[in-house]
Amino acid sequence: MSQDFKQAALDYHEFPRPGKISVELTTPAETSKDLSLAYSPGVAEPVRAIAKDPDAAYRYTAKGNLVAVISNGSAILGLGDLGPLASKPVMEGKALLFKRFAGIDSIDIEVDAESPQAFIDTVARIADTFGGINLEDIKAPECFEIERALIERCEIPVFHDDQHGTAIVTAAGMINALELAGKKLEEAQIVCLGAGAAASACMKLLINMGAKVENIFMLDRKGVIHSGRDDLTPEKAAFATETEKRTLEDAIDGADVFVGLSGPNLLSPENLLKMAESPVVFACANPDPEILPDLARETRSDVIMATGRSDFPNQVNNVLGFPFIFRGALDVRATAINEEMKAAAVIALAELAKQPVTQEVLDAYGLDSLEFGREYILPKATDSRLLNAIASAVANAAVDTGVARLPLPEKYKG
Repeated sequence: MSQDFKQAALDYHEFPRPGKISVELTTPAETSKDLSLAYSPGVAEPVRAIAKDPDAAYRYTAKGNLVAVISNGSAILGLGDLGPLASKPVMEGKALLFKRFAGIDSIDIEVDAESPQAFIDTVARIADTFGGINLEDIKAPECFEIERALIERCEIPVFHDDQHGTAIVTAAGMINALELAGKKLEEAQIVCLGAGAAASACMKLLINMGAKVENIFMLDRKGVIHSGRDDLTPEKAAFATETEKRTLEDAIDGADVFVGLSGPNLLSPENLLKMAESPVVFACANPDPEILPDLARETRSDVIMATGRSDFPNQVNNVLGFPFIFRGALDVRATAINEEMKAAAVIALAELAKQPVTQEVLDAYGLDSLEFGREYILPKATDSRLLNAIASAVANAAVDTGVARLPLPEKYKG
């Protein structure tokens, strides 16, 4: 980043007032009567109603449209473990995106916890305040334990976006990229460089969508994760295969897909040349991908390329998923975001990329035209159709799988 951009980022967060979110009033508070209804003595009536029936909180408070964005700051946006307070600008940013794209009210909470269990206990004790919990920027393997425990303890959706949001957008783009390459997910040989939270979730979701675990070669810092290793966490062990492959050079030979969730410049042109015809490369390390698109295309003219960056085509951007996934879940008061809901989001996102691009999107990106193809496998973040397409798919899946506590709203029928 240039010095000018760095200063612009600091100014954006400081002016016209510090931070990116605020609280707004939704009811009148001007007269004596307004105040007596808002607080004492009028507030006693909804209190009594909720004490009798906890579900009344959804009727008389903001709970049903309120999501907490919660972190311990142990894995901040590629910057590492900088602590809870340093994560606050990122969590505020997530709250901004919830409101901007899905009309969801959100508050950021940074937890200074001495252990995963302390974090779990803290979040579980405040969970009733919210309609959903978005976990963010928590390092592996702690994030797996934290999410599992909170899903068990909470009766509202708990969703670790670094895992599942990344996985949903990646899977949608992958399905479309393989279609353009003339290949099937069920048959594709996949190399995943990286074995953290996002990598594990991406591969699990691809398997749920049809990929074969025996066709996936995941690599950590020690190389290929294979069945002969005795140093694997349970999350890594799920991807251990019987293979003689040990290095990236071994695994990449003949591969159809490369998914990078690791670090900059780790996929060399030489290794890209070893991949199969029409290779699909998702180089998602931020800010610097495993291979830059220009270099990849110079090396292989047939490559289908995606990154995590907005300045290249095919951005794998979580904002294409989480606001709308929570919107659908909240609208049917789902108790969880299950695998079927995630799969429904994948399919809806992939299908939207095949629809004619609206003028709204073309204007936002200064384009004359854009259509489904190698340079456009995922919708753009400004596509207003994302809200209904994904939220509707998620809400329908919640109803179909029995985790919805409300019937499907009319706006999602048909």
